[in-house]
Amino acid sequence: MSYEYIYKPSTVEHAPTLLLLHGTGGTENDLLDVANFIDPHANILSLRGNEPEGPYNRFFKRHGEGNLDVENLKFHAQDLYNFIDEMAEARGFDRDKVVPIGYSNGANIAGGMLHMFDNPFKGAILLHAMVPFETDNMPNLSKTPVFIGAGSNDPIVATSESENLTKALESAGATVTLHWENYGHSLSMPELQAAKGWYASAVG
Repeated sequence: MSYEYIYKPSTVEHAPTLLLLHGTGGTENDLLDVANFIDPHANILSLRGNEPEGPYNRFFKRHGEGNLDVENLKFHAQDLYNFIDEMAEARGFDRDKVVPIGYSNGANIAGGMLHMFDNPFKGAILLHAMVPFETDNMPNLSKTPVFIGAGSNDPIVATSESENLTKALESAGATVTLHWENYGHSLSMPELQAAKGWYASAVG
């Protein structure tokens, strides 16, 4: 399946590529400022979710708030993995230097890919993510550091979800930084500042 997207190439040679994945109801424009804040020298590939829920753009289906459609999630995770491969070839960026910045629904599709593929990214920033699905067969993530931004009072993602996601990724060999803020399910500047600092030391 294809995606509506924005691609902005870097003027810096061999730059990483930030893959932007918005939350429910968002568009490919939502996280552009976040990407510029995290790494103004990166390529940007920003996608619009292609699984509509009424008027809202999503990256996969759900059965209700917090109840993910796991089979649909896996389908779209595979499809997105293939799309990134195709875009890397078409646009000429390094597939091994892709770093997703996902928020909410976008973070969950990125988390799904981390549960399905060996080291699919150079690193990953997951903001307010849930455990995408349970599995006893985690891939090898020993080369994929992960930043998880979480809200201690998030009404959608329970603290146990953030903690269990951290444990699952660590069990696959990932080095995970779990960062807590007190801004509910919203993105906050302190959270993004922490993500920027993590990115500079772990990925950039």
